[in-house]
Amino acid sequence: MSSSGSFPGSSPGSSGPSGPAGAEGPAGRVRLADLSPLLAGAATGVGVFGALLALAGSDSPLRAPFTLFFLLAAPSVALLAALRGLDPFARLLVSVAGAVVVDMLVAQGMLAVHRWSVTGGIVAVTVLSCLLLLLVSARHPEAGRAARRRA
Repeated sequence: MSSSGSFPGSSPGSSGPSGPAGAEGPAGRVRLADLSPLLAGAATGVGVFGALLALAGSDSPLRAPFTLFFLLAAPSVALLAALRGLDPFARLLVSVAGAVVVDMLVAQGMLAVHRWSVTGGIVAVTVLSCLLLLLVSARHPEAGRAARRRA
């Protein structure tokens, strides 16, 4: 970097080699916003794979981390959709904390009625997360239409 804080070969008023902020980067570079759908798809795949490994009772070494990811991600995404009024960092923090609370309440409820099982816990968390997402989409149907219009 040069002493002005910009890339070599760029003008002092620009934020990078290709020009002003918001412009596409140099050839071969992809912006983070372009990777968002790919990362969301990969996270969904990892979560679903973790749930399937746990439901199948697999002895794979990937079972524990992928299942833990699912148990945190599924309720987090549902709560993230419900918390539309907060700033992004607060939404993320509250949704992850809420996911831990959902997981603990499911575990406590199942232990209290002496019906604990790994399969039952995963199914219960999945059902609660899906119900919350359905409630959010039923309460705010305009959000789904606006997203479809932008695409």
